[in-house]
Amino acid sequence: MFKLLAFATSVVAFTKPLATRSPVAPLQAVELANGAVSFDRVCREWRCKYSGDKVTSESLEACCGVLAEYLPEIKKMEGVTVNRLICGGCLDFKVMVTQPLEGYGPWEEAGHPPEADFIAKLKAIDGVSQVETQTITNMVV
Repeated sequence: MFKLLAFATSVVAFTKPLATRSPVAPLQAVELANGAVSFDRVCREWRCKYSGDKVTSESLEACCGVLAEYLPEIKKMEGVTVNRLICGGCLDFKVMVTQPLEGYGPWEEAGHPPEADFIAKLKAIDGVSQVETQTITNMVV
């Protein structure tokens, strides 16, 4: 079960088999839903819930501090875009690290650095809960 879940969340779940693509060519857009949608960018989302009022929340402030600490390292990746999302109603803090499909595989194989350290720091913040990660597609439409 866990192997299947790991496979489903892997970029491999979104890419064409090696036998159907050239090993030297960049990865082409991958089609989903019988061709109704396609993507060529993959996102790793890091998210948690913060506590308190959005205007004065110390846990949200600390989450933003963790992002500020790691942002220079994250932005060194070629072709990466980083989005920060904050919801004052449901108390979400999210970071979306998106990169071209061809660059995602090596980053995934390396364990999405600096994800482990980033997540550990979020978990250590008082008032932060539900720290999670997810791999998704992220396309401008």
